[in-house]
Amino acid sequence: MTMRPMFLRRVTGNVPRRVDAVRSDQKHTLDPGATAVVIGGGIAGVTAALTLAERGMAVTLLERGNRLGGRLTTWPVRLSDGTSQVVEHGFHGFFRQYYNLRNVLRRIDPELGFLRPLGRYPVNSRQWPEEDFAGLFGMPPANLLALLVRSPSLRLRELRRMDSKAALPMLTYARTETYRDFDAISAAAYLDGLGLPPRARAMLFDVFAHSFFNLEAEMSAAEMIMQFHFFFLRNPEGLEMDAPDSDYETAIWSPLSERLAALGVDVLLGSPVDRLEPGWKVSVVGGARISAEHVVLAVDPAAARDIVAASPDVTRTSPPFAERIAALRTAPPYAVDRIWLDGDVAAHRAPFTSISGEATLDSVTLYHRAEREAGQWAARTGGSVLELHAYAAPRHVDADTLARRMRAELNAIWPETRDLVVLDSEHRVGHDAPAFGLGSDATRPAVRTDLDGLYLAGDWVRMPFPCALMERAAASGLVAANAILEQHGVRPAPVLSVPPLGFLAKRRG
Repeated sequence: MTMRPMFLRRVTGNVPRRVDAVRSDQKHTLDPGATAVVIGGGIAGVTAALTLAERGMAVTLLERGNRLGGRLTTWPVRLSDGTSQVVEHGFHGFFRQYYNLRNVLRRIDPELGFLRPLGRYPVNSRQWPEEDFAGLFGMPPANLLALLVRSPSLRLRELRRMDSKAALPMLTYARTETYRDFDAISAAAYLDGLGLPPRARAMLFDVFAHSFFNLEAEMSAAEMIMQFHFFFLRNPEGLEMDAPDSDYETAIWSPLSERLAALGVDVLLGSPVDRLEPGWKVSVVGGARISAEHVVLAVDPAAARDIVAASPDVTRTSPPFAERIAALRTAPPYAVDRIWLDGDVAAHRAPFTSISGEATLDSVTLYHRAEREAGQWAARTGGSVLELHAYAAPRHVDADTLARRMRAELNAIWPETRDLVVLDSEHRVGHDAPAFGLGSDATRPAVRTDLDGLYLAGDWVRMPFPCALMERAAASGLVAANAILEQHGVRPAPVLSVPPLGFLAKRRG
């Protein structure tokens, strides 16, 4: 991972900073006897379990699936040639401002040697020439100036017709004010109000907004402004991203499982939770009941709704909490189509490409150019391994139909794929991404709840500082673990964030 010179990062204020508080009277480890149950074995749950166990807490980690990983979980697929490949729910970019997630991954590789730069980050369209997000200097105003100079979608004469006053909130992000003013407005309406040139809207802003698994017309403008702040405006790393050089099971989940075992965490796979009882007792489907002083609920929004709805003692104890959980919604489904082809795509294609303007297809990943195992298969067969991804697919459409649509759209954008034969495929539709609907921030539950001993974690939880996607999951897991450690007078684990205020936001206090 390359980092910008520290003096430049400090001049602009764009340095990762701790957002947790440390007191001199706090201990480094827990006294014996403290217990916690973490429900959910994705990034959020594993982060919480690791952090607590490292401080000496006895932790039980419950995961309903047969593998850890959540939305990053993996499974093997047997190909028609008799070989096996590991696949997952879809490609994830490990952006370099994912400070907390990267610190979790440093538990298994202090140098993060398994992450490799993806290089170019282009946007393809049938209508306009390619754009490229990579290589932008990662600090405002230099990054904005570089984008203006380099991007053919942002011509000066067209930008003069933009509403600069409407664009200002992207540079003045502040948690309270931004969500107060823009959470009830859709991202689509906000972008409409900017008066962007059609090409810039399609190639830059629509692609960016759509990549959060929400439709622009249904997504909070405040959430989109926060994402723009987090990913582009207030970090020194820009939009550079990396990816594991092996499949997620080999690179991440097997080593993390070994780390959990070494810390004494009791990992129970295939253990879906039925209900919770304040006190705390966690009932697992099948009859087991686990008692603990603390519980971290780190599952997807739909699973959280189901568990709380099936927990009458919880809903009676705190109706407001139950109402907040019941208000959680999932985003439109996402679709993933992994295909093994009998030939390769053009040599100039980047390992990851965003797609603009298509009804279904949002991105294409060339796994054989990013992942060791897929690359070995491609070298042996002369083929290629692609993943087609729709971030917010049409509802109530089956996986086969969505896969056919994405392949047809790919053929139109990349003509060389028309003559390639699909040898094998693995496609699915997922329904577990969180929705960030209009006005949802007001009811979204935070990490701390009003039920003593119960905490929440996940990429859907309301966070007090800018973060998104995998980083939001990791950060919330850390915050939940630190809240528990605080109850025992133990020093928190570091929680890092990009600067919380926009480049032009008013500084208070």
